[in-house]
Amino acid sequence: MLTKTNTSEAVQESGSWRNKASQPSLPEVHRSMKVPKKGSWIRKFLAFAGPGYLVAVGYMDPGNWATDIAGGSLFGYSLLSVIMLSNLMAILLQALAGKLGIVTGRDLAQACRDHYSKPVAMGLWVLCELAIAACDLAEVIGAAIALNLLFGIPLLYGVLITALDVLVVLFLQNKGFRYIESIVIALIVTIGACFAFDMVLSQPDMKGILQGFVPTAEIVKNPEMLYIAIGILGATVMPHNLYLHSSVVQTRQYEQTTLGKREAIKYATADSTVALIFALGINAAILILAASTFHRAGMTQVAEIQDAYHLLAPLLGTTAGSILFGVALLAAGMNSTLTGTLAGQIVMEGFLNLRITPWVRRLITRLIAIVPAVIVTALYGESGTAELLILSQVILSLQLSFAVVPLVKFTNDKKKMGEFVNAPWMKVLSWIVAGIIVVLNAYLLYQTFFG
Repeated sequence: MLTKTNTSEAVQESGSWRNKASQPSLPEVHRSMKVPKKGSWIRKFLAFAGPGYLVAVGYMDPGNWATDIAGGSLFGYSLLSVIMLSNLMAILLQALAGKLGIVTGRDLAQACRDHYSKPVAMGLWVLCELAIAACDLAEVIGAAIALNLLFGIPLLYGVLITALDVLVVLFLQNKGFRYIESIVIALIVTIGACFAFDMVLSQPDMKGILQGFVPTAEIVKNPEMLYIAIGILGATVMPHNLYLHSSVVQTRQYEQTTLGKREAIKYATADSTVALIFALGINAAILILAASTFHRAGMTQVAEIQDAYHLLAPLLGTTAGSILFGVALLAAGMNSTLTGTLAGQIVMEGFLNLRITPWVRRLITRLIAIVPAVIVTALYGESGTAELLILSQVILSLQLSFAVVPLVKFTNDKKKMGEFVNAPWMKVLSWIVAGIIVVLNAYLLYQTFFG
């Protein structure tokens, strides 16, 4: 078994990569968490549980909220099927990202650097940095809006306050990786609890919800519905999550054998699948809440987070509904900043093989997001931040294809993956998903700028 594995790894190193594998990303936590060699499957699953929830954060960040609210208020429960299909595609892609990291010992950024020519790799790096900055921008604005709604802090000051999260991230990284995972999971549970309470208050139509999960031809035939549906897709599948997941799965001390890697892939896939199903529930809850309150009341043009917050109290008959909505938004913004830190560090180290102090890297990323947010907020106020939030999602959509296509290409390559290469049916399915994402995001960009 050992001989077979070592031979496979030698083939991967000598015949398929331009460069040899370098130091792993996030070296301070690489293979830092033990995995039991014996014991029940539950013990092993819990040992691998964590990275999937870091990934799930990107699927419920403030950037998703606007599209879910708009879809629910305008079309009721009809677009629940789009959220479900988007999450199914995300589950597939994240499973491939985890598999790439476990098998090759490279995260997606390192794999791109070691496979493509330097000019191509640098181009991919620039696009990825833009996507991370755009995602960070959505987090900054989302957290600032939450602080404004809950505590009356002016948006401009709220944007500036978000810069302090650098200190929180630095503190958590020094404590250990499990601390970061625990904080993220606690905040996700908080978001879920807030929406569960609001769902009870809104008394949604269960029959309408079940029907909403069934795809209909109207989604394609109705241009306005199609546009929002593609927006939901673009806001759901996050490019930086693919880089993040391919790295953080390597924090576990799985055995470097065929059997060890196969087991790690199984449990890592289970972890990310469970976490993304939870994210599906939260995204669906946002749309259901909008449908059962705004759409039911005939308010079909509610699309902004601030409007949703202010309208929930009178429609639900209690201020608790709005307060919990704001708390969930703040938790989503805080959570996203943690995973954004890690993604930024992974991308810079992976593409450039450049190591700088994590808090310096985070500060640079934060400034890139805060500067435009401060300028727009100071000049245009709430209306400007709403437009900036939409722009951030467009930039994410632009970069998504440049992360998905390399991921599918690498995991379908037998020279790189050896015996872990995707099965024939998975190869076909992964390219179909990649093709759908490329076409739909191209359509979204065309409609945004020219439609």
